[in-house]
Amino acid sequence: MIAGPAHPPLTLLYAPGDRPEVVGKALASGADMVLIDLEDAVAPDRKEYARAATAERLSQRPPVPVHVRVNALDSPWADGDLTALSGLPGLSGLRLPKVTSPSEVVRVAERVAPAGGRALPLHALLESALGVERAFTIASAHPSVRGIALGEADLRADLAVREDAGLDWSRARVVLAARAAALPAPAQSIYPDTRDLEGLAASCAHGRALGFLGRAAIHPRQLPVIERAYTPTAEEIVRAEETLKAAAREPGAQALPDGRFIDTATVREAQRTLSLTHRSR
Repeated sequence: MIAGPAHPPLTLLYAPGDRPEVVGKALASGADMVLIDLEDAVAPDRKEYARAATAERLSQRPPVPVHVRVNALDSPWADGDLTALSGLPGLSGLRLPKVTSPSEVVRVAERVAPAGGRALPLHALLESALGVERAFTIASAHPSVRGIALGEADLRADLAVREDAGLDWSRARVVLAARAAALPAPAQSIYPDTRDLEGLAASCAHGRALGFLGRAAIHPRQLPVIERAYTPTAEEIVRAEETLKAAAREPGAQALPDGRFIDTATVREAQRTLSLTHRSR
């Protein structure tokens, strides 16, 4: 199993596991990470083929990190997925859909634990009211949990939410739980309209304001929009550099000539901004 990316991925592209040619295009798309899907994107009569094709693909190391979204843990395919994928050299992590309890994550972590090797990173997808309600206990259930995220399509149906704003409380809850569990900021759930790039950009801006970092995509045309939305602007870079220079000259809380107040928290945010700026260098 290969290590994850040195910097947090901003663009994560889903590809159906039963379409190897699409997976190949995804790997060459420029996405920071590819998510091979064995679950919702694959029809029941294609599950075994998708699993076998994915195992063959990941028998060698791909050019970018690859996570696999396995089938729901209570489905008839999950056990076979975990058996086929465990130990593959090209697998960087597993995405566990529809997680509702810490015990589910612990069970998978123990099932795929290598003998004396590096633990396989697990990312729990919270797609129901119960999953969101237990966000922190799931996020902190096991050291192998490296991230949590929302599955908004299923969550929207579970909550009978009609307007997008109805998901904001759940979004904030997941961001907070990830931080409380010392995990990276979650990536946003997919934006389902692949042609509405303006809507995607606005949604990404809203997600960034809520504390998300990066986003999953279902089409390569969405990738540049997501990357622009989550990459610091020139103005943000300048402000971050000014903050760090001022802090280096005079440690401690202070006011800058333009009226901005800086302290430990603003210095930390400036460092985070510049880390994103230099992520690909």
